[in-house]
Amino acid sequence: MNYSAIVLAAGDGKRMRSSKPKVMCEVLGDPMIDWVLDSIDGAGIPAENTGVVVGNGADTVKAFLAKKGSYRTFMQTERKGTGHAVMQAAEMLKAGENVLILCGDAPFVDSGTITAALTEHVHGGNDVTVVTADMPDPASYGRIRRDEDGAFIGIVEKKDCTLSQLGITEVNSGVYWFRAEALADALPKLTDDNAAGEFYLTDTVGIIRANGGKLGTYTAGDTNIVMGANSRAELMQLNIIAKMQVIAKHLDEGVEFVSTDGIIIGRNVEIGQDTLILPGTILRGNTVIGENCTIGPNSLIENCRIGNGVTLNNVQAYDSRVCDRVKAGPFVQLRPGTILHDGVKIGDFVEVKNSEIGVNTAISHLTYVGDSDVGKGVNFGCGCVTANYDGINKYRTKIGDYAFIGCNTNLIAPVEIGENATTAAGSTITRTVPADSLAVERSQTKIIENWEKNFRRIRKA
Repeated sequence: MNYSAIVLAAGDGKRMRSSKPKVMCEVLGDPMIDWVLDSIDGAGIPAENTGVVVGNGADTVKAFLAKKGSYRTFMQTERKGTGHAVMQAAEMLKAGENVLILCGDAPFVDSGTITAALTEHVHGGNDVTVVTADMPDPASYGRIRRDEDGAFIGIVEKKDCTLSQLGITEVNSGVYWFRAEALADALPKLTDDNAAGEFYLTDTVGIIRANGGKLGTYTAGDTNIVMGANSRAELMQLNIIAKMQVIAKHLDEGVEFVSTDGIIIGRNVEIGQDTLILPGTILRGNTVIGENCTIGPNSLIENCRIGNGVTLNNVQAYDSRVCDRVKAGPFVQLRPGTILHDGVKIGDFVEVKNSEIGVNTAISHLTYVGDSDVGKGVNFGCGCVTANYDGINKYRTKIGDYAFIGCNTNLIAPVEIGENATTAAGSTITRTVPADSLAVERSQTKIIENWEKNFRRIRKA
């Protein structure tokens, strides 16, 4: 492997007013650094060749990195600039002939830009290649300096710009490819003699040029690549941009939106053609939705696989699988471990948890099904409960094909209902019900006339 990467992720993000590190603030539900690391991986640089410079909140970042891969981390205890941050990870310069450096709070850096810039870097024989963008409003970004012939000669930070340099619209994206040896030679020569009193990584460009090194640039096709977030307002703007980019992609793939109000779709979500996404719908994680579905309004689907022809109206679903032609809602919750097979119908105010529901079963309304194995063609009346927890342990309920569970039935697990069996309304079932039988488990009706407590209630009213 001739390539390594260093991600600068030590920023405090004080203007974010958050207890977590800036790079852990989220765009479309994923930390900004997650976007960056995925782009690095997509460019072919593995985790073991990627170093991350961390600062305050380092434990939070490290815990996140540990879930993604074997990344190396380097602590920047003092914030003395981007050059100083790279110095902390100088060991990574030994991991490859060329090193990529980029910021952990710029989520729109894509793998295509990284690889295209690398091609320019290698084919040009450059010691440093800076990814640039043309910004009509360059704001606070560092400006790209060129000589009269248009050759790239350096970068100047906004704080140090002259009036004429402030008018330059070509800016530094914060993404660099360096020949590792050239960068290693330049880093010790950095000084903090500038307006910010910091060691700028950008100054290494001038140092490399003074040493006779070759400079180059690669202009990104998307100006959003330079965008980062230092405040909540800027973070919201990143979310808006990302949201519309993702929706535009799905529109191109045949997904229908009547309005984008309240719709948030994660970058890894897959949606089949002719599926309609209604307002207020949030799709996130590794969710896959099939064709000809209607999702929403006001639904939240996370890490689920949804089949074809499914309707989910006001549904919250987590880590579940929903097969073809299922209809659920409104006001349904599918908790982790739920499997709904083809043709299942789930009505209003129903919760299903860690249960497998068979083909064409109907759970109409006001029912809780937890830790259960339910066969095909089963019908649940209103207000049924599988009582799966005794306060210490959880138990499973098993219901056979075509069983009929009468209204307000309580199934006290562990319990089994046989095929074609029926439970009478209002029963509390505590033992196995054989196939083809009716279970009635009620106490005898007892009437106490002239109930004194009711008389007191009426007098008080």
